[in-house]
Amino acid sequence: MDLRLSGRRAIVTGGSRGIGRAIARALLAEGVQVVIAARDADVLKAAAADLTAATGGTVLPVVADTGSDTSVQELVETTVSELGGVDILVNNAARPGGAGGPGGARALSTADVAADFNVKVLGYLRTAQAVAPHFIAQDWGRIINIGGLAARQVGLASGSIRNVGVAALTKTLADELGAHGVTVNVVHPGLTLTGDHGGTVVVPDEYLQAAAARISIGRAVTADEVASVVAFLASPLAVAITGESIAAGGGTQGPIHY
Repeated sequence: MDLRLSGRRAIVTGGSRGIGRAIARALLAEGVQVVIAARDADVLKAAAADLTAATGGTVLPVVADTGSDTSVQELVETTVSELGGVDILVNNAARPGGAGGPGGARALSTADVAADFNVKVLGYLRTAQAVAPHFIAQDWGRIINIGGLAARQVGLASGSIRNVGVAALTKTLADELGAHGVTVNVVHPGLTLTGDHGGTVVVPDEYLQAAAARISIGRAVTADEVASVVAFLASPLAVAITGESIAAGGGTQGPIHY
């Protein structure tokens, strides 16, 4: 299927590792020019070099902190200056899992939660605010927020709450921007294997086997499989889908979401 994305310009935050890097690669494969943004300059440059070598596409690494208003504004300004505009925003930058641990919500550090929300919820809002004028001016745009299946179950308290916040932000933006040709959706990955896309955490086989028993397809999905969902949502072909929370975890057995 031709996703009709050739020549489009995208920003992928958290694009140097894991799911973000896989998303950048999927968009590059469709002919999109991609800015990858992250805080670690060395990792970012190495990722850009690898992605360029693998795809032959245009990859621009930009050091950015989505927890900062100024940094986000500079990220978008650099993208527009270097690529001539921006069409797609993929919000992915966040601390994996979120704040939390033994003791549940009663033991949470409010400072840790505030830092968590500043990046994943407010960070997503900052980037959306920064690209919105460009999208509105051209009457077209795509925003895909990466949430997490913690939005649909209790686990790490901050992880669950922040992903519900991302879903609410997504719907709000979709309703406000829809008349301007902009769609906004959230993709909720579950347990995702990052493979050679920057994954550093080794998941024990026994954990994977136990998790697979609770996944409809019988295994964890890969970062590339999540990226394929995002690439479709970024395309003109996905115009019928906006304001939606889309699970990309291989299926959760039991609950019915409607």
